[in-house]
Amino acid sequence: MRIVSTSYSKTEDFDNPAEWLKRISFYSGILRELATQHEVTSIERINYEGTHEQDGVCYHFIKLNKTVVRFPFKMHRLIKDLRPDVVLINGLIFPMQVIQLHFAVGRKAKIIVLHRAERPFTGIKKYLQKLADRYIHAYLFTSFDFSPLWKNNIDTRKIFEVIQASSGFEPINKPEAKRMTGVTGEPVFLWVGRLDENKDPLTVIHSFLQYLDTQPLAKLYMIFQEDKLLPQIKSIVNAGKWKVGSIILIGKIANQQMQSWYSSADFIISGSHYEGSGVAVTEAMSCGCIPIVTDIPSFRNMMGRGKCGFLYKPSDQGQLLKLLMETKEIDLEAEKGRVLAQFKNELSFVAVAEKIDHIIKLQKKI
Repeated sequence: MRIVSTSYSKTEDFDNPAEWLKRISFYSGILRELATQHEVTSIERINYEGTHEQDGVCYHFIKLNKTVVRFPFKMHRLIKDLRPDVVLINGLIFPMQVIQLHFAVGRKAKIIVLHRAERPFTGIKKYLQKLADRYIHAYLFTSFDFSPLWKNNIDTRKIFEVIQASSGFEPINKPEAKRMTGVTGEPVFLWVGRLDENKDPLTVIHSFLQYLDTQPLAKLYMIFQEDKLLPQIKSIVNAGKWKVGSIILIGKIANQQMQSWYSSADFIISGSHYEGSGVAVTEAMSCGCIPIVTDIPSFRNMMGRGKCGFLYKPSDQGQLLKLLMETKEIDLEAEKGRVLAQFKNELSFVAVAEKIDHIIKLQKKI
């Protein structure tokens, strides 16, 4: 079958196809696996015009001036000319464009929309989502547990449980990884994400400082891009007196270097209140890093609802501290094995593509 993947938003900062595809490798790997069974084309919008072949996928780059085009006639003509059986749309925030897409490609093409952490529209935009729902055949959410949040905007019976991102990383031998990163500590915890209220690093730091009272050799490394709460975090960390040096604020790290960081750590820790897919946690799991994450829909399903990892209520410092204390008693290698098995069976590029392939075939029967 012919599959076309696209989004209606533009990224201004890239003008090189190879660099862009490296940037979206968490998604392009899914297309690569789908291309082993289907003819796959992806339409991308950066500051470049042309085509690019990679991993069996044909990428069309079109250069439209506006960041979001309300009436994307050029895109829809291209999609129509490709005669797709299925169109994958990244994001639930383009209902008006999806309605136009339906009339451009006709009834035979199935439209599948991927949830990218968006929250449902309110007001008049809510009714646009309800109208677009008539023409959408399936939605891909990381967890069915998102259904209550969306029940007033879409037909939640169309939701399928599929993560929309994965990782091509593999575990590196831990001593070798630590030589590459310079990481020390026993055990080693890793934070990866923005320092903002949603990611809630303050809960993690407060619990970890208490944990150090009984586990003084432990270390927490924090890798982050946006640093909104950094001054507050530095103040808390520096007030720890003898604990200074146990929480290391790294800052930005290039994604291609993250494989060695994940492989250096024993645990990946998150304080998120809301996530769509949790790319950093997925990447960490691909390297065997054990998740200690919040009990929210996306993470709950990613952990296989109890198959691996540890879950705690967002903002609950006491529960997080209890889990940190319990990690002293677990068999790290056995838990790492469960994490790697969960990643391979449910979260890997191959597993995700197989699920999407099943959904596509199901839709074509309807």
